[in-house]
Amino acid sequence: MSAALRIALLTLLALSAFAANSILARVALRDGAMDPLAFTALRIASGALMLAILLKLRRRPFAGDWPSAVALVAYAAAFSVAYLSIPAGAGALLLFGAVQVTMIGTGLIQGDRPPWQEWGGVLVSFSGLLLFLLPGLGRPPLAGSLLMIAAGIAWAVYSLRGRRKSDRPNDPLAATAGNFLRGLPLAVLPWLVFGGTQWNPLGVACALASGALASGLGYAVWYTVLPKLTALRASLVQLAVPVLVAAIGIVFLGEPASLRLLAGAALILGGLALATLYRPAAR
Repeated sequence: MSAALRIALLTLLALSAFAANSILARVALRDGAMDPLAFTALRIASGALMLAILLKLRRRPFAGDWPSAVALVAYAAAFSVAYLSIPAGAGALLLFGAVQVTMIGTGLIQGDRPPWQEWGGVLVSFSGLLLFLLPGLGRPPLAGSLLMIAAGIAWAVYSLRGRRKSDRPNDPLAATAGNFLRGLPLAVLPWLVFGGTQWNPLGVACALASGALASGLGYAVWYTVLPKLTALRASLVQLAVPVLVAAIGIVFLGEPASLRLLAGAALILGGLALATLYRPAAR
C-alpha cells in the first residue's frame, strides 16, 4: 500500500469516527431515551480507558492540563444535552460551524488581518448559523441549537489550547489521554448530583462506543494523520463531517432533509470553504 493511499484511508477513518460521535449520541439520546449526563460520563470514562491502554502499550506518561480538561468536558456535556432534541445533521453543522467561527474569530482578536475573501467566508458561515436560530418552519429547537453552539465554542477552546501547546515538544496522544483522565471526575460528579436514571442497553453501548472508539481511537488515528497533512488540508477535510452526519441522519435515522438544513449547510460549508481555500497571490 502506498503512503498516499494509507494517509487517505486513515483520514477517512478519522473523519468517520468524528461523524460517528454525532450519530451515536443522537441514537442514544433522542426522545430522552438516556440521561445525557450519564452518556457524557460513560463517554469520557471509556475514552480515558482506551487512551490509557494505548499509552501503556507505547510506554508513555500522561500529559495534558486542567483547563483543557474543563473545556473537553464542557464540550461533551453540552453536546450530549443538545442531542436530546436536535437532529444529528443540524447538530453537526452547528457544532462545526461554531468551532470554525470561534477559531477564526480568536485569530482576529489576536491580531490576524485576513483579506476580504476570508472575511466574506466568515460572514457567510455565520449567516448559516443564524439561519438555524431564526423562527420559522424547520428550525431546530432553540435551546438545543444554543447548547450545540456552546459545545462548538468549548471544542474550539480545547483545540486552540492544543494547537498552542503544539509549538512546544508535546505528545498529542499523551495530552489527550491526560485531559480525558482529568475530565473523568468533572463528568461523573454532575451526573451523580444532577443526572437522571434513564438507562438502556443501546444507550450504554452507544456511549461506550463513542468514548472508546469514536473518541479514543478516533483521536489517536487523527493525530497519526495530522503530521502528514498541511494545516489547510486538515481544516478542509473536516468540512466533510457535518455533510456525512446529515446524510446518515436522513438515510438511517429518518431525519427530514428540510430546506433550512440544506440552505444552512450550503452557507456554513460554502463560507468555510471560501475562507479556507483562499490563497493570496504571490508577489
